[in-house]
Amino acid sequence: MQYGCIGEKLSHSFSLEIHEMLASYSYELKELMSTEMERFLSDRSFKGVNVTIPYKEAVIPFLDEVDDVAQRIGAVNTIVNRSGRLIGYNTDFHGLTALFSHARISPEGKKVAILGTGGTSKTACAVVRSLNARKILVVSRTPSGEQIGYEELIKKHNDIEILINTTPCGMYPMCEDSPLSLDGFHALSGVIDAVYNPLTTALVREARARGIPAHGGLYMLVAQAVRASELFLSRPYPEGTTDRIFSLISKAKHNIVLIGMPSSGKSTVGRMLSLSLSRPCIDTDRLFHERFGTSPEDYIREYGEEAFREKESVVCREAAKKTGYVIATGGGVILREENMRAFKQNGYIVFLDRALSDLFPSGNRPLSFDRATLEQRYYERIDKYRRYADITISGSYDKEKTVRLITDQIAQRFSL
Repeated sequence: MQYGCIGEKLSHSFSLEIHEMLASYSYELKELMSTEMERFLSDRSFKGVNVTIPYKEAVIPFLDEVDDVAQRIGAVNTIVNRSGRLIGYNTDFHGLTALFSHARISPEGKKVAILGTGGTSKTACAVVRSLNARKILVVSRTPSGEQIGYEELIKKHNDIEILINTTPCGMYPMCEDSPLSLDGFHALSGVIDAVYNPLTTALVREARARGIPAHGGLYMLVAQAVRASELFLSRPYPEGTTDRIFSLISKAKHNIVLIGMPSSGKSTVGRMLSLSLSRPCIDTDRLFHERFGTSPEDYIREYGEEAFREKESVVCREAAKKTGYVIATGGGVILREENMRAFKQNGYIVFLDRALSDLFPSGNRPLSFDRATLEQRYYERIDKYRRYADITISGSYDKEKTVRLITDQIAQRFSL
């Protein structure tokens, strides 16, 4: 192994793709149990590794040297093997500092609450201290020393101005979880979540819904990876490298989620986008059939629409956890807000807005089997389609032009 990332669970990690975008060296994800981690470091058969949960503190006793920043923080996330000597660094410090700048959130003079007590929490404390935070609270489920509990935070410190989540709460695969509700925190001016998968956590989504500037951890991950790679190779990257890689990985990881009425072309456009962009494609109606052994139409006929919507939401949550996919949805997914919340975690919502006159009923669709029921569905749903859409594409174009328009719009969203 030349370079890589060690941790306990790495199936959710984006580090491999980021380092492949940065340089031509071999980079691996290596899941290790505690005893395996100790043996791995003792063997020293690598050039450089990143370290993630739960080993950022546990690796320190195995190192020959720890740089000043990592020493002060008490956590290491990058190890470089220099002629047999293992040297530890904390590039998360650089990454989180860069994230504050990118998100235009400043802790200077602010009261800051940091959720969690692990290595990333220690890094966050050091970063906001360096950025002149007025007061720093460390929040734990089991507080000790100067730490406080969540109940005390809610009851006595609802005037916090910056909130930073360093816990794994809300991380894939438990994407719907959130470490706390923002109810009552009336002074919040910024929220940072170190979790990067999903791309938009429940905490970040809630903050944005309340008009509070908020950002997930992907930019931090990229910035720390750029700094780690510089340490691996003993050379700097050009200015703007972090922004360039962040744009590329964001574009690659965001799903393209197609919504629209039955017969608006979602399945066909989805397949064409999949080929055009070399992305895998999921059709939620087909996924429903695979999971439950029957088509949505037959399930509705046998059990009714409400029972179908319950099962459909299960399928939507499963599909929404993917990254880098094209997802073609059933026409009624917008009827449940929980479905759209799930899709917005990792996706941009594209509404194929085909005119009612161009839609056609089908006897195979129990909810739009004739012109009257189709029109009824259209007027029930059109406002929801428009409200949830990040991008709206007219359905009056041929499929090839529709695909080009979607591709162009997505490219513009991720252009530097």
